[in-house]
Amino acid sequence: MRELTYREALREAMAEEMERDERVFLMGEEVGHYNGAYKVSEGLLDRFGERRVVDTPIAETGFAGVGIGAAMVGLRPIIEFMTWNFSLCAYDQLVNNAAKLRYMSGGQITLPIVFRGPGGAAHQLAAQHSQAVESLYAYVPGLKVVAPSTPADAKGLLKTAIRDENPVIFIEGEVLYGHKGPVQDEEYQVPLGRGDVKRAGQDVTIVAWSKMVQAALDAAAELAKDGIELEVLDPRTLRPLDDRMIFDSVKKTNRCIIVEEGWPFAGLGAEIAYRIMKEGFDYLDAPVVRVTGEDVPMPYAKNLEHEVFPGVEKIVRAVRAVLYS
Repeated sequence: MRELTYREALREAMAEEMERDERVFLMGEEVGHYNGAYKVSEGLLDRFGERRVVDTPIAETGFAGVGIGAAMVGLRPIIEFMTWNFSLCAYDQLVNNAAKLRYMSGGQITLPIVFRGPGGAAHQLAAQHSQAVESLYAYVPGLKVVAPSTPADAKGLLKTAIRDENPVIFIEGEVLYGHKGPVQDEEYQVPLGRGDVKRAGQDVTIVAWSKMVQAALDAAAELAKDGIELEVLDPRTLRPLDDRMIFDSVKKTNRCIIVEEGWPFAGLGAEIAYRIMKEGFDYLDAPVVRVTGEDVPMPYAKNLEHEVFPGVEKIVRAVRAVLYS
């Protein structure tokens, strides 16, 4: 077992899959000669050459479309968006082509393609560069959506995504790249659709993903001082979603809080809350509560950004509310 950063784990996953399968290649802005905007692809150009690590112009619609075409004829592209905010330029390609062509061809065409890059807010990048877009993509049939929170999960999930025969939206936490964690030495994959219990507890279930997992764990540590034990669940894959893990936890704790970075209106947490209410209503001793970003574009000012972003204080308040304490 080694300690790797989140970016190192992602890089290792890509390198191993490119070594294993010559059909796998990486394409995106600055992925080659600059070693990646966030240095995730550092060293891959030297190792695999320009045919398999392809620098592109600033043209998300174009290179997303090239990747989709490549997948249709048997290659296995990894398309990096410098940020998922820029994927909105290519939204038509992802939603109308990647997500639908396998279905519209009656299964004659497969779409083994991974779209990956950093998502959500970092620090003072303002409204156009601080959006959590996972709900936009999880809404679309035909797309799988992944949002890992740890280096080990990032590596295992990316390897699985690259081997999948369907398009996968792989959203990396922008502020997680430097975070370290244990990653096993031997070959492994993490299945899509299977969540993980990051902390066991019996008082309140917390469902969180990506960087919000750490906020939930920090809140759990704070509340444990008062004898309140949170169970922190990380779905890891948002579509398909590990419903059973969530239902089993709610059955045990009888309370649930969903923590997401994105906006509240029509957010992913609303879908998860609906599923809990539909399948587990009789187990609930309090309404399902959502802790989200505020329903505004992200401000640039540091103090206002702090107010908008969901964090430990808001989670703690929500826990006390559902416990009526």
